[in-house]
Amino acid sequence: MNSRRAPRYISHSQRWGASAGGEWRQRNLEQWRGQGKPQVREVEEVRPGQQGKENVPKGICQSMCPARELQERESQNRLHRFEILAGTARDRRPRGDALRAVKEYSRPAAGKDATNPTELRPPAVLLKTVCYLIDDIAASPRLHPWTEVYSFVFDRLRGVKQDMIIQRVSGSDCVAILERTVRFLIYASYRLCGEPLRLYDPRINDTHLQENLSWLLDCYASETGPHPNQEEFETLGLLYNLGSTRAIQHVIELPERLRSTPAITLALSINQAFLERNPVRLLRFAKKLNFLQSCALHRHLVTCRRDLLLIYSHGYSSRNCRFPLDRLSQLLALDASLTAQLCQVYGVEVNQDNHVVFSKAAFTEPEQGKLHCTLYHNIVAEKQKDLTIGNIIHGCA
Repeated sequence: MNSRRAPRYISHSQRWGASAGGEWRQRNLEQWRGQGKPQVREVEEVRPGQQGKENVPKGICQSMCPARELQERESQNRLHRFEILAGTARDRRPRGDALRAVKEYSRPAAGKDATNPTELRPPAVLLKTVCYLIDDIAASPRLHPWTEVYSFVFDRLRGVKQDMIIQRVSGSDCVAILERTVRFLIYASYRLCGEPLRLYDPRINDTHLQENLSWLLDCYASETGPHPNQEEFETLGLLYNLGSTRAIQHVIELPERLRSTPAITLALSINQAFLERNPVRLLRFAKKLNFLQSCALHRHLVTCRRDLLLIYSHGYSSRNCRFPLDRLSQLLALDASLTAQLCQVYGVEVNQDNHVVFSKAAFTEPEQGKLHCTLYHNIVAEKQKDLTIGNIIHGCA
C-alpha cells in the first residue's frame, strides 16, 4: 500500500497553510486525521471543492433546537441544566425549555441523515443562536462556574459550525458567526488559562480557534463586500500566532491599505520583536494593545519574560552588578512583588535592598507546574476594566 501515516503533531504554521478559494477545510481535514481527534470530524460531511450546489440542503428549522432532538434528549435525560424548564429540575425527567434548548453537536454516524432540512437551522437562525449563547449564557452573571459555561457554549458552537458546513453557509451571516466564535475562543484561552485539563483543554480550544480563524480569513479573501472587522481579525490572527511563517506571509500579502493600518502595523512590530528575541521591545509594544488583542498575545508572555530574565542574567552577570527591582518590574510589566516572585522561580536573586543580582550560572528553568501563568496576567487584566463579556465577544469593546 502507498498510504502514509500523517504526523500526529500539527504546528501553528501548518494550520495557517490554508489558501484562498475554500481549500482550507480539506487541508485541515487531512491534518486533523493525523491528530486522531474524532471531535472535529464534522468537516467530512461536505467538502468545499464538490460540485452540484443545487443539491446542498437548506435548513428550515426555526428554533435553536429541533423538536425531535429536544424530545429525544428529554426522554434520555440528556438535557443540560441551562436548558431545563423552570420548576421541573427536580422531576424524574426534567422537561426542556424550547426557548433555551440549543442543538448539541453530534458526531456523524452510519445511517444517520445529517442533511434533513427539518434538523438544520438556516443562517439567520444560526446567528440568532450564537447571539443567545453569548448574551444569555456566556455573559450571564448568574451562571457559574465559567468552566461549565464554556463547555456548554463550546459544544453548541460546534453544532452551529456543523450546520454551517452541511449547508455551505457563506456571506455576511457566516462572517458574523465566525467573528463571534473566534472572539469567544480567544477570550476563553485567556480566562481559563491554568484550569485543570478535565475542565479546559487548551489544545482542543486552540484546534477549533485555528479552524474558525482560517475559515474567517478565507471568507475575507474570497468574498466581495465590505468587511469592517477584517483589520481586527487579521491583527488577532498574527498576535495569536507570533512567529508563524505562514501567518506573517498571509499578512504581508494583504493589500497595502489594510497592511498599513495602525493595528496591523503594531502587530507586525510585536512579531518582529518576537522573532528577534527582543522581549523588552515586545512588552513595551504590548502595553499599546487593547484587551482582546492582549488575550491573543498572552500565551506568549511566559516565554517573553523568561527570555528577558535569561538575557539579563548573561548581560549583567557580575558579582558587583546590581539592577534595580523597580526598573526590572517596569520592563516585565509586573509589580515589584510579582517580579521578585518570578525571579525566584528562575533562580535569580533579589537582595534585601530590592536589587536584582543577575548571574548566568544561577539562572535555572523552573520545574514543571511551578510557574503559574495566571499569576502574571495583570498586563491583560488591567485592560478589561469595565468591559463586559458580551461587549468583548460582540466586538463592542
